[in-house]
Amino acid sequence: MDADVDLEQAVRDIPGVEEFPGLARAWRWSPMFRFVFSLAMDAEGTRIHQVNARDSFDEGLARAVLAFAREHRAGLGEDPRPFEVVPGFSHQGYGFDAVAAVQPGIHGYYEGRNAELDEVVVGVFPAYVREFSGNETPEEAFMRFKKMLNPADMTREAVPFLRMRFDNTRTGGGSEGDLREFTTPDVLLQELELLEGAPGSFVEYENRHGQVRRIGWNSSWTVDGEAREHAPAPAEVLETLN
Repeated sequence: MDADVDLEQAVRDIPGVEEFPGLARAWRWSPMFRFVFSLAMDAEGTRIHQVNARDSFDEGLARAVLAFAREHRAGLGEDPRPFEVVPGFSHQGYGFDAVAAVQPGIHGYYEGRNAELDEVVVGVFPAYVREFSGNETPEEAFMRFKKMLNPADMTREAVPFLRMRFDNTRTGGGSEGDLREFTTPDVLLQELELLEGAPGSFVEYENRHGQVRRIGWNSSWTVDGEAREHAPAPAEVLETLN
């Protein structure tokens, strides 16, 4: 960051920006009716946290996220991870249990738009601990942030960390290669439902803890190599994603 840049003035220069009620050194602005962007200066006055909301702005939730991020210096360490997840967050009426922070190279909020803010704004959003492994690469974090988590929806449900590969001899569906790819619980449950009656078929999935489970069907069910009379119930499968 250029030492001569006055960050507070840079924010105040944003067209339409206004003070954020109830939070010191904080502002909000709306580039169009669907979006509200809320910003708060960190305690040192050198970085800014920003919460984006699309069609779902809740002033109380945005204020709580910014205050929590400021208090815990979310994403402000010297070598932050692609997702910096701070557990312990809560807000009445919501199920979120963490705040997640992402760096400019991932969120890209001001890239090519505002040079003064481009490298100093840390994106933060209300999140769920079960959405992250803590070991995501920058590429994985970028994909999850942009395509799966929908962080600007302040009413969103959790999208648990889940990687899967599968092969189904009856439907012809399956993964390419041995790598497990990110997916969602509904896809996992659907592929498990399609296993029965497909000899030699399997679904293999990994949760945020790095635990891998393999469920197969070959005239009977197997779970991690052990025979079972019935397929695992959906509730049992979803429990393994916590």
